[in-house]
Amino acid sequence: MSERAADQAVDGLAAGERYLALLADDRPAEDYAVLLHEARAAGADAEVVGRLHQLALRARGLREVGRRRESELAALFDTVADLAALKDLDDVLEAIVRRARTLLACDVSYLSLNDDEAGETYMRITQGIHSEEFRRVRLGFGEGLGGLVAQTARPYATADYFSDERFEHTRTIDSAVGSEELTAILGVPLLLGRTVIGVLYAANHDPRPFSREDVDLLTSFAGHAAVALDNARRTEENAAALADLRRTGELLRQAAEGSQRAADAHDRLANVVLQGGDLGDVAGELQQVLGEPVHVVDAQGTTLATSDPGWAPDEDVMELVRRSLEDNRTHVEGGLSVATVWAGGAPLAAVLVRGEVDDLNRRILERAAGTAALIMVVQRSVAETASRRRGDLLVDLLLGRTGAGALTARASLLGADLSRPHAVLVAAGADPVAVQWATDQAAGAGGLCAEVDDRLVLVLPDRDPLGTGRYVVERARGSGAPARRTVGRDLPTVGVAGPASGADGVRSAYVEATRCLEALLALGRRGDVADAAALGFVGLLLGRGDPAEHVRAHLGPVIDYDTERRTGLVGTLEAWLAEDRHLGRTGERLHVHPNTVTQRLDRVGQLLGPGWQAPDRLLELQLALRLHRVLS
Repeated sequence: MSERAADQAVDGLAAGERYLALLADDRPAEDYAVLLHEARAAGADAEVVGRLHQLALRARGLREVGRRRESELAALFDTVADLAALKDLDDVLEAIVRRARTLLACDVSYLSLNDDEAGETYMRITQGIHSEEFRRVRLGFGEGLGGLVAQTARPYATADYFSDERFEHTRTIDSAVGSEELTAILGVPLLLGRTVIGVLYAANHDPRPFSREDVDLLTSFAGHAAVALDNARRTEENAAALADLRRTGELLRQAAEGSQRAADAHDRLANVVLQGGDLGDVAGELQQVLGEPVHVVDAQGTTLATSDPGWAPDEDVMELVRRSLEDNRTHVEGGLSVATVWAGGAPLAAVLVRGEVDDLNRRILERAAGTAALIMVVQRSVAETASRRRGDLLVDLLLGRTGAGALTARASLLGADLSRPHAVLVAAGADPVAVQWATDQAAGAGGLCAEVDDRLVLVLPDRDPLGTGRYVVERARGSGAPARRTVGRDLPTVGVAGPASGADGVRSAYVEATRCLEALLALGRRGDVADAAALGFVGLLLGRGDPAEHVRAHLGPVIDYDTERRTGLVGTLEAWLAEDRHLGRTGERLHVHPNTVTQRLDRVGQLLGPGWQAPDRLLELQLALRLHRVLS
């Protein structure tokens, strides 16, 4: 070897050591270029130094790639760890898109999810995107770069989207991409097994191509992201399933509590029936169960039972009750709940609760209505039996079939005391509503009621005969009590007598009341009520036998006025009638001025009331004046 060759070899070794030093110190690429220039200037073998320089740069490049891969793997692992810690699906999607943008150092990133039923992939999360048009875009499978990735399950990258012919361009997709001025786009599939669930994108505004390493990195990240996405979905599904289980458990608990509550209510209502309770007991038990006031009312609005006497249903409430009775349905509206009490195909009453009940309490309310129907049917059966016995007793009493002692004993067993003063009513033309009312009155007051020869006979203790008779007529007319009379029927005509005591007294009063009824019918006074005194001289003819009472009934106020003031109204009235109501002749007969006669007659009119000069009244007055003169 020549001396020059030896020197060049030594210089080459020295250059090699310096390159190794640069690699060891991790010097920048500029220092390698300086070393190459110095070695050549020192006369080292250019070929050897050139090879050393290239080998050193390759070694440095591999180190940089290793570092980059190490950094990317570290970032990838950190990202995967972060994704694993997230449970909310939206948080996971946001983290995936944000980390993808960071890993690739790209301008924008976004993620689309597949809609398999529609055959499309749609934008779900974006980073760096500003236009709403881009966020709303939907890509059919095979359309655009993303649609191609979703269809083929393979990554695609393009450095210039608009000039790339490898995928199908559409006006909608191109418009959305153009609105964001995107050029280079990379899309990788989100795979679960072999199923594509979406596409993850990275994009730049300039035509900077994505490297193989970028594709591999984003593909690896997309694989982990798909698992994290699936875990988040499963977590949400499990949470939803758990929530459903909790709701189902709560519903089962509520149903169990409701069933127990309904069973308790059923037991309480059953005990009311078994213990012989009435509608008031049903109302009380129902209020304790529902916590609201309860009314039981009939179709006419009469309160049959209540748990709160201070609550009186108004007309609006009764309108709801009437509608419920008409359609036989439970109504829950307007702050009220109404259930019908039906038996034998007909409405008996309604159970009314203040407040709108829920489904469970509605069933309890309807069960209470059924209990009320059972009680009312039993009570009606008992009442009908007692009514028949009372009717038989009254018929025997009126027809004299049994002695007074036996009748009194039977009456006592039925709760009737014949020794008390009784009003006796005999009515013709009473409809079923009036008959039922009379039967209920007799049962409740310890009286008797029966239908004898198509006439309703009512015997009530401690009642005013005329007042009770008028009430019967007023009920039928509909002005005294909220009852309806049967269409097409006349008002009842009622003859009354009494008060009468004992079996014989009641029998005699029945005969007198019957005569009064016959007199009213003969006089054409249907729908009227009267006793013998109210019939005037007709009553005398019927055998009342008390002329003084007749005088008092028709002239009492005038007689009392004359007695108290020492006037002569009775004499003036006699003279006026004797002179055929002629004022002048009456004045001459009494030796007074006709004006004086007029004044006295005005006073008589004030005392006797309106209509005193009617022909019937004048006839009664003439008879009373004659009886008064005779009795005097």
